[in-house]
Amino acid sequence: MATTRTALRQGLRDSISVAAPSPYDDIPMDDVWVEYKKTRHENIRNYLVERFLHLVRYNAERIHHRLPDEVDIEDLYQAGLFGLMDAIDAFDLERKVKFETYCAPRIKGAILDELRSMDWVPRLVRYRTSKVEAARQQIHAETGVPATDDEVADRIGIDDEEFDKFKRDSHAVGTVSLTRKCFSSDGSKDVREIDIIKDERQTNPVADIQRRDLKDLLTKGLSRAERLIVVLYYYEGMTMKEIGATLDLSESRVSQMHSSILERLKAHMQHRMKELEPVE
Repeated sequence: MATTRTALRQGLRDSISVAAPSPYDDIPMDDVWVEYKKTRHENIRNYLVERFLHLVRYNAERIHHRLPDEVDIEDLYQAGLFGLMDAIDAFDLERKVKFETYCAPRIKGAILDELRSMDWVPRLVRYRTSKVEAARQQIHAETGVPATDDEVADRIGIDDEEFDKFKRDSHAVGTVSLTRKCFSSDGSKDVREIDIIKDERQTNPVADIQRRDLKDLLTKGLSRAERLIVVLYYYEGMTMKEIGATLDLSESRVSQMHSSILERLKAHMQHRMKELEPVE
């Protein structure tokens, strides 16, 4: 059996080239199938595999085209090959169906099973992710606005605790090869993930210093309430209404103070720009 598999893999690699002549070439295909079902002869089986090997190559390349670079197409070839072998053994002549029609789903299914075995994320996680995403898209399509978590939970029909599990699963961490090609460069060497990877969790100390200096410049000369309005609005992302509730002021008063602050800051920056202008 090992010898047969080795021969089949070699035949798969060489399938682009013209196949060697076979004594079964001159026999009608229906008669070849009848003879194989009677004898189960290994030579006939190998001939059938070679005859329909192009279906394996076609399906594997079609699927591989949509996959990341780190997926080896040889693995898909081999999985599809075993799918073809299973289809040959299970093919029923009595159904009067063309073998090409019958075996294509078997080959594709074998390749997809191989891809699932490469994926470390459980099927339950994939199922929950797709269910949450489908509910979000349906609600968005119906209302025209993004769905809230409560709306998604109601649509799926689960409580808050169970929905939290669904959300955790839908944010499952993925893996990627650092050597995967990211994009082609003008030179002879491709740019890969490891060349451009960036840790978003790290902060730039220079940017932090500049941000702090700008904050000090903007709030210099302002009262405590005015400084809080600037910090809460521009640095914390709070609304005028939220700032008013925090400072025990009305929303209109906060908006009025904000406009006054901007006018003073504008005048202050114009004065600073004049100071920095070179003297002729």
